[in-house]
Amino acid sequence: MRSVPFARIDCHGNELRYLQDVLESGWLTTAAKAQTFERRFAEQVGAKHACAVNSCTAALHLALEAINVGPGDKVLVPTMTFTATAEVVRYLGADPVFLDVEYGSALLTPDICRAAIRAYPEAKALIVVHFGGQPAEMLRADGQGITDLCRRHGIRVVEDAAHAFPAIQGSRPVGGLGDAACFSFYANKTITTGEGGMLTTDNDEIAKRVRVMRLHGIDRDVWHRHSRRGSQWEYDVVAPGFKYNMPDVNAAIGLAQLERAAAMRKERQRCALRYLERLTRLPALDLPLLRSPVEHHAWHLFCVVLRRGAAEARNRLIERLARRGVGTSVHYKPLHRMTYYRNRYRLEPGMFPEAERMWQGCFSLPIYATLTDDDVDYVCDQLEAALAAEAPAADR
Repeated sequence: MRSVPFARIDCHGNELRYLQDVLESGWLTTAAKAQTFERRFAEQVGAKHACAVNSCTAALHLALEAINVGPGDKVLVPTMTFTATAEVVRYLGADPVFLDVEYGSALLTPDICRAAIRAYPEAKALIVVHFGGQPAEMLRADGQGITDLCRRHGIRVVEDAAHAFPAIQGSRPVGGLGDAACFSFYANKTITTGEGGMLTTDNDEIAKRVRVMRLHGIDRDVWHRHSRRGSQWEYDVVAPGFKYNMPDVNAAIGLAQLERAAAMRKERQRCALRYLERLTRLPALDLPLLRSPVEHHAWHLFCVVLRRGAAEARNRLIERLARRGVGTSVHYKPLHRMTYYRNRYRLEPGMFPEAERMWQGCFSLPIYATLTDDDVDYVCDQLEAALAAEAPAADR
């Protein structure tokens, strides 16, 4: 039986060569490779600053800390996301306010955000998730984009861009559409460093604060202390910071991945277009709702929804696909259904009708650069067969 895993790492570029450079340099922690990775990443997303860290979670935490989110503050967060988006709010003693999303895209929209701002005018910040690699509508010519709305009301905007490199909203890359953007380089992301993340911003003060706080609140990192003449040991601690820096070992992998990012995105788009062509004839499925041109989408995920909204049916379908060698995942069980958030904030499913519609039937299909057309066809064939087995007798 054929096997098509949900994710597959593609390290067929200069990864080994750059790793060898690091090992031979004798300097494995944050140093020249990380700085080069930062500079080149900033260039690709059109941001003034890029700060490499050890995870997207760290980037989100640092972003909120840098904009002075603290105890008692409220931060608007979509419910359809990974827990990291909300947990970093709690790190700082603030409270997430969960928002419903648009059915089909799982995105926040300007209308959703406008209503949230009316309901919570005291909100300090908004975290926008570019779900699956599709950018939310941040900036619009008529001034009615999400960032536009937030700026008029004094609300800071952090982009959770864990899925969204490289993606474009309008004519601008994701990475500079708010106050700060946070990217993930986890093993299954569009580019990887194994573990890692990046924060980008055009704001000098945010960048300065993040660079200090990502390494214990020390005013000079180790590389700068030991790569310059003069007193090498001396440093000052100006704040109680964190241990969030990215080592050069990880940055070396990231540099190699960055060189092929555009080509890998194009291959994921090829897979997405084939899925869209093959699956459009299956009435049991709702396909991803596209708010951006396909060429502006990062295509980290290809998420479909089983229309007969019952999580049990979706789970049976996933099990059938697994027996046929097709890997899948679910993005996501929404945060309002997670025990901690549900109990602490007294959340009920009825408060999030569109996220509930998605959650009851959503599952994600394999999509990555090395997935062949034959692989996609196999997934589609097995999905069609599994759906036929799931359908009631009257529908067959």
